[in-house]
Amino acid sequence: MAAWKRKGGINHFRPRLISGMLSRGYTPHFIELILRQLEGFGEYGFPESHSASFANLAYASAWIKCHEPAIFLVALLNAQPLGFYAPSQLVQDAQRHQVTVLPIDIQHSQWETTLEKQPPSNAVRLGLHLVKGLGQLAGQRIETARTTTTFSSVHDLALRAQLTRHDIDALAHADALRSLAGHRYQARWSGALLPAHDLLQNAPVIEGPAPFFTAPSEGEEVLGDYAATGLSLRRHPVALLRTHPELARFTEAKKLFQTYPNKRLARACGLITIRQRPQTANGIIFVSLEDETGIVNVVIKPALAQKQRSELLDSQLLGVYGVWQRQGPVCHLIASRLVNLNHLIQGLAVKSRDFH
Repeated sequence: MAAWKRKGGINHFRPRLISGMLSRGYTPHFIELILRQLEGFGEYGFPESHSASFANLAYASAWIKCHEPAIFLVALLNAQPLGFYAPSQLVQDAQRHQVTVLPIDIQHSQWETTLEKQPPSNAVRLGLHLVKGLGQLAGQRIETARTTTTFSSVHDLALRAQLTRHDIDALAHADALRSLAGHRYQARWSGALLPAHDLLQNAPVIEGPAPFFTAPSEGEEVLGDYAATGLSLRRHPVALLRTHPELARFTEAKKLFQTYPNKRLARACGLITIRQRPQTANGIIFVSLEDETGIVNVVIKPALAQKQRSELLDSQLLGVYGVWQRQGPVCHLIASRLVNLNHLIQGLAVKSRDFH
């Protein structure tokens, strides 16, 4: 019925409806009332019912996020990929709402992200499904092998879970073997020493003293986290750069929201998480910038988007100069100038969701 208006109304169906209802004994007056009701529903009934369904989903989602934020995070992470928000944004939002998120750990993580009891509330344990390059079958074998007893070494893990060197390297790169082999550099060395799947795979590994590897710096750890899992539980990349002279001029998202009045000149920077250009926005592009304190929504008008197309489309870390717009709790940064700051985050594997 929602398509009737696009196809010329219900007139095409009128003779059939009338003849059918007359043959069943309905009066012409009653038939006309029914036809008018059908016309009304055909013009408005579908969007009304559609919006009601979405309102119900939105209410239920908002309730769960408010009252059970840990469960909400687990559900969204296990449903990836979906929507505008990648795992990194979901995890950081949950942490800002006091949800404890625990790292991927070969001794504790299931294939999917799960809840762990940590009184007085539940914590979220990231799952092996977030490890890039690790297949689901390998993850399930890890779960099965661990039901009897925990793993004693990387070699024990590889043998009992029947993992390849590639699997072990993916886990080491994701820092999931820290409880067995130390930091990710040491873990990758341990994985490289594993025997191939041949006649000697069950032979004990006898090796001399392992070489000493300097632990990764915090910046290297963050780069490794993003490359291996797409997120990090360590400090946000922008937080690591906050003391850099080029970022000194930009204001944190939290401070903008808390203290900046309407129409004040403002500057913000962050990782681009979303670029979108709705068909109903007259060419305006909306960009979401994420820093260590939150999200800033940036409004870019068509003239600026055309003038600074390269900065808009090529930047991962973007600086924005503009005017702060505040209408009650709703705030935006109306951009007047864009600055590409990619040179400060070389090697960081971040992706944005663009124009979906």
